[in-house]
Amino acid sequence: MRFRYATSGASISLYGRNKLTLNINLNCMLFLLQVADAKISLFSLLGKGGWIMYPLYALLVIAIYVFIERFLAIKKAGQSDPQFMKMIKDHILSGNIAAAKGLAKNTSNPVANMIEKGIMRIGKPIDAIEKSMENVGKLEMYSMERNLNILSLVSGIAPMFGFLGTIIGMVQLFYGIASTGEYTLNTIAGGIYTKMITSATGLIIGLIAYVGHNFLSTQIDKTANKMERASADFLDILQEPTQA
Repeated sequence: MRFRYATSGASISLYGRNKLTLNINLNCMLFLLQVADAKISLFSLLGKGGWIMYPLYALLVIAIYVFIERFLAIKKAGQSDPQFMKMIKDHILSGNIAAAKGLAKNTSNPVANMIEKGIMRIGKPIDAIEKSMENVGKLEMYSMERNLNILSLVSGIAPMFGFLGTIIGMVQLFYGIASTGEYTLNTIAGGIYTKMITSATGLIIGLIAYVGHNFLSTQIDKTANKMERASADFLDILQEPTQA
């Protein structure tokens, strides 16, 4: 009798647990269907992220502004006339140093500025000319790389702000549950997905800043290669005999 009684109690307990599990699964399915059917606009979804979204918006605006400003500046610096070094060579070999200097001065790009400095040092040892051109090249590189560290900073701190917003939201969510005692599935799931908005936004902004930083760094490297090639060509020109 005891064995049969225990078996019956276990069956009742098992039935209760299965019923509870079934109810939870049904509630989960109903909630997911409600979320799928609900049409939430992007702006209303972002609005649920809370006050932490405003620093993230500011970081996004800063990243976009810096990227556009640097992109235009670097693009302008990278533009050069393919015939520029040929004309410089012709002027120098013909002995017309003033024309070469005027051409370099009237051409506004890092390559021309570096060549102009080299022309101004003609007559001095090659090492001195190379050193002066190298100094100008460093200044031009610094000018192109200006404010790029802002993009690097945004790519690092934007995800952190997003995670911070999620943590603050989760703390508020569970504090509310502990205070009110309401812990229904809709309350918990709805609170969690709204708090994850800040994390997603922070990661997206960080990714945008990271890609922008790498893209601009690649463009700067291309301009630096042009400067190095022009510097080597100019030094070779100075060591060629002038035309009679």
